[in-house]
Amino acid sequence: MFLLLVNCGEVDETYLKNLAQGLQKILGLPARASEGFQDVKIAYNDARGQYRSSVLLQRISKIEEPGALRVLGVADVDLYAPSLNFIFGEAALGGREGIISLKRLRPEFYGQPADENLFALRMVKEAVHELGHTFGLSHCSKSECVMHFSNSLADTDKKAERFCPRCKDLYENVLKPGRFLEQNQ
Repeated sequence: MFLLLVNCGEVDETYLKNLAQGLQKILGLPARASEGFQDVKIAYNDARGQYRSSVLLQRISKIEEPGALRVLGVADVDLYAPSLNFIFGEAALGGREGIISLKRLRPEFYGQPADENLFALRMVKEAVHELGHTFGLSHCSKSECVMHFSNSLADTDKKAERFCPRCKDLYENVLKPGRFLEQNQ
C-alpha cells in the first residue's frame, strides 16, 4: 500500500520525487510518482484564466493502480473552485483523491526571488493537508497545524508541515490495523 502522486500536466519529475520523500517521512506511508496525464486543458476556463480543480479531480479519480491507498494529483497550473479566487489544493473529506497546485506556492509568482527550499516546504505542507482530508481530517483551528485552512500564502507559511497532536492522533487512529483495512475494502 502506498500514496500515488500523479503528474497533471507538466510537473518537473524532481519535484514529484522530492514530494514523495517528504510525504513518506511525514505520513509514514510509502509514496511514489506516476506519469499521470498531460492534457489539463479540459479544465481550463477562458473567462478566469484558471483551471477548475473538480474537472482534474474527476480525471484523477479514474486512475487505478493496485496498492494505491490515495491518489494525489500535482499540477503546475492556477486552480480555482467556484466562489473562490484560487485554491492551493482540494480533496474530499474521506475521499480517495486530491490535487495540489504548485503555481501560487512559488515565491516568483508574487514577484519575489526564487527560493527552492521555501517552495519545497510549501509543496509538502499543501500535499499533507490535502491527503489529511482524504484520511478524514477536517480543518484544524490551530494555526500551526498543517490541517489549518490556508486562505493566503501567509497562512501556509505560518503552519508546520506536520499535524498538531490532536490531528496526529486522529490520523494514526485511521491507520490502525483492522480499522484502516475495513474502511478501504
